Amino acid sequence: MPELPDLQVFSSNLDKALKGKTVEKVSVPVKQKLNVSVATLTKKLKGQRIKHVYRDGKELHISFGDNVLALHLMLHGNLQLFEDKNDHRHTVLSLHFSDRTGLALTDWQRAAAPTLNPAEREAPDALSKDLNGRRLKELLQRKTTIKALLLDQRVIRGIGNAYADEILWDARIAPTSISNKIPDAKVKVLARSIKKVLTQAEKQIRKANPAIITGEIRGFLSIHNAKKKESPTGAAIRRSTAGGRKTYYTDEQEVFK
Repeated sequence: MPELPDLQVFSSNLDKALKGKTVEKVSVPVKQKLNVSVATLTKKLKGQRIKHVYRDGKELHISFGDNVLALHLMLHGNLQLFEDKNDHRHTVLSLHFSDRTGLALTDWQRAAAPTLNPAEREAPDALSKDLNGRRLKELLQRKTTIKALLLDQRVIRGIGNAYADEILWDARIAPTSISNKIPDAKVKVLARSIKKVLTQAEKQIRKANPAIITGEIRGFLSIHNAKKKESPTGAAIRRSTAGGRKTYYTDEQEVFK
């Protein structure tokens, strides 16, 4: 699943590619995930010009001014640009523009979700300026593991499994630590690690593939990497699995309970 740094790069590249294009046709082969009828979506978007493409949490938002189309890629969603005809298999939704180009959202699992005018979320985005040490301390006042909290989009938006591991390793906090037991000094470290890890990852992705709009680049990750046996500081990387989700960590990370 693409995570926040991937989506940051995707949105930037899609903004360059799509800004100013006018929608001529909307096609929705998979309607189950759409929150409105295809007729309503078409009425709202046909003839409208794209103003901006940006990331919001784990979604890509295509703004047309008065309306926003949100795309959640889920586990296997991909974005594809095309010319003239959309030949991409497993298309969930496609936008056809007046210059004979288009954008397709594909997903062989049919789980990728397009949403017209999504509701505003209260949880802060992981890269929001509001997510400082003080705000994070408030959010951590729960009796749950810190990794589960970082992944909870109702608490903090945008962090996925791989980067939760990277952030916790950078902050030297064990993923099994109880959120409300983490001391204030460590909460401040964690707040800095969230911003640091995510922004540095975005730079690495841009460097590896400047034009990327789909897929994942993970080879640079410090510990959430099946090919690595040691962290950059030489500690053995340990692995555990819960609920089908893998966690990578080392003994360098302190447990707070």
